[in-house]
Amino acid sequence: MAGLVAVRDTLRPEAAAAVQDLETLGVDVIMLTGDGPLAAAAVARELDIQQVFDSATPQDKAAIVGGFLADSCTVGMVGDGVNDAPALATADVGFAVGHGSHIAIEAADVTLVRGGLGAVQRARELSRLTMQTVRQNLAWAFGYNVVLIPVAAGALHGVPGLPPMLRDFHPMLAAAAMAFSSVSVVLNSLRLGRRRLA
Repeated sequence: MAGLVAVRDTLRPEAAAAVQDLETLGVDVIMLTGDGPLAAAAVARELDIQQVFDSATPQDKAAIVGGFLADSCTVGMVGDGVNDAPALATADVGFAVGHGSHIAIEAADVTLVRGGLGAVQRARELSRLTMQTVRQNLAWAFGYNVVLIPVAAGALHGVPGLPPMLRDFHPMLAAAAMAFSSVSVVLNSLRLGRRRLA
């Protein structure tokens, strides 16, 4: 033998840090690949991923994701190829890498435009912040209505010791407060656009 040439895919530079970040957040990272056992084991070793499913067909991938769902796990699947599309569609949240196939992008719930596993953590954080904002907005809107509608309807009329403004609260003031509630909800939502995600 005169020589040996070995070829392998290189991992994206941020992959190991992204896997570690997800695991720090309590996410179990599992590798699900169509590659053979040797290639899958090499990548899993480099990324320190403990659970690996190799040589998986598209149907196998969807079945494995379905198995985790049946065990009441919340499943996010990241993929970029046609062979990932069934699993992306099966998962609770499918993440398609932006440079991937159109079929994967269509099957996924989220397209990671800038690609890479680091974008998964940012998408997860944005989702958490969005739900937090929705809850805050509901609390604002509900709070205004619960407090001011009965007051505007005269619930405090005739209660001794209250300032006249509260005792005889004009319904127009309640309507103005409701408009303020809408403005506060919009302003609270706009804060999301100013957030910088790591």
